[in-house]
Amino acid sequence: MPELPEVETTRLGIAPHLLGRSVAKLVIRQPRLRWPIPTSLIASLPGQRIASIERRAKYLLVHTGTGSAVLHLGMSGSLRVLDRDTAPGKHDHYDWLLDSGRMLRFTDPRRFGSLLWQPIGSTHELLAHLGPEPLGDSFDGDHLWRLSRGRSSAVKTFIMDQGIVVGVGNIYAAEALFAAGIDPRRKAGSVSRERYARLAGAIRRILDHAITRGGTTLRDFISPDGVPGYFEQELFVYGRVGEPCRNCGSPIRSISLGQRSTFYCPRCQR
Repeated sequence: MPELPEVETTRLGIAPHLLGRSVAKLVIRQPRLRWPIPTSLIASLPGQRIASIERRAKYLLVHTGTGSAVLHLGMSGSLRVLDRDTAPGKHDHYDWLLDSGRMLRFTDPRRFGSLLWQPIGSTHELLAHLGPEPLGDSFDGDHLWRLSRGRSSAVKTFIMDQGIVVGVGNIYAAEALFAAGIDPRRKAGSVSRERYARLAGAIRRILDHAITRGGTTLRDFISPDGVPGYFEQELFVYGRVGEPCRNCGSPIRSISLGQRSTFYCPRCQR
């Protein structure tokens, strides 16, 4: 599914077209996404001016004077800013008609995306217990080291826990662990403070770079302007099972951790 860089790329793509605009009308063709679109959003969003757009983990929050729309792309969702007269396709589930004469359209073949509502002054339950942002000031190696003490779960599973740190999905967890030289199977509680400092730095660096490169083109993701991301060609381990490691030449291996495919170099990662 789209990970943090893809969601941030989406935010950067749609923001110039939405900020300062009012939502003139909602057109909802399929109200039953991962969760039903709430009636509170249908009643509250039309007529509101869009003040700001924020990313929290893999959610987009579109802030208005009465509350915030909480959007999630799911596994295959995408957002486009189009002319209002663009005919809908089979998987185009809702449009926000803007006072600019354009619209924000959500497309999602698998219908795992969501459109929810957060009244002003409240925090949606999906956002209430999230960990820090990996690109924010409150995330570092000491944070990971403190929360990992006594944990026997694999370090890859640990850094993918959204209560520990948000937005580190399968692709970028694998790449960060490779960059830090840490075996993804290692128990989280056995990783030293020094190695967590390297891992936190790798997470930040790789996510930052992926955002500048437009995310990762895997499965269904393309950016809001319709252009694929370009980070995929720079992956060191993810999806490269059997191929030689770019550092040492050993074949990349794949195992399953937490029901997710995990790629690593058996020589470079300890």
